[in-house]
Amino acid sequence: MNRQKSNTQRLTLAAFFVAIEMVLTMTQLGYLPLGPISITTMHLPVILAGIVLGPSYGAGIGLVFGLTSVYNATFRPGLISFCFSPFISVGNVSGNFASLLIAIGPRVFLGWFSAILYRWMHNKTGNTALSACVSAGVNTLLHTLGVMGLIVLFFGKAYSAAVGIPVGSIIAVVIGSNGVWEILLAIIVIGALARALKPYLVEYGG
Repeated sequence: MNRQKSNTQRLTLAAFFVAIEMVLTMTQLGYLPLGPISITTMHLPVILAGIVLGPSYGAGIGLVFGLTSVYNATFRPGLISFCFSPFISVGNVSGNFASLLIAIGPRVFLGWFSAILYRWMHNKTGNTALSACVSAGVNTLLHTLGVMGLIVLFFGKAYSAAVGIPVGSIIAVVIGSNGVWEILLAIIVIGALARALKPYLVEYGG
């Protein structure tokens, strides 16, 4: 495949992943409520974009995820929206610059490192599905740890008061509840889609 055609197909696929993120956001299918916490499916297109298109595109789709998180927290506010939007106040707690860091930083890293870990695994094993599953599971866990770790760092007491979980138990509780389901969902979905998209993975050096 010539370079121009390859770049065009990459951009087309990137636009497809952006469109999926938009649909998930606008239909609320990307954030499935579970009490004060939402189980997200928004991480799935980000991981897949990183695996299929590489680190730069993965980070770009991660940025879209982060921006939609700010949008969602701003225009559909809930008990912990101050953690993800600098424009929202809940009680006497207001979001700030740290809210943008929480909403965007781990999501950009998610897309970037999904590509890095997938390609490392693939070079070691040569197995597309296994490499995709490992990358999906590990990166979903890292994403949860990143988001919740930053929340505890910047808004620990306020988050604790909002959800009724002791500060020291927040990360463990979140991972033990919705985090586990997000990891399993990522492994199943990304593993299956990686098989379907294997021609692209091979073509793009996956």
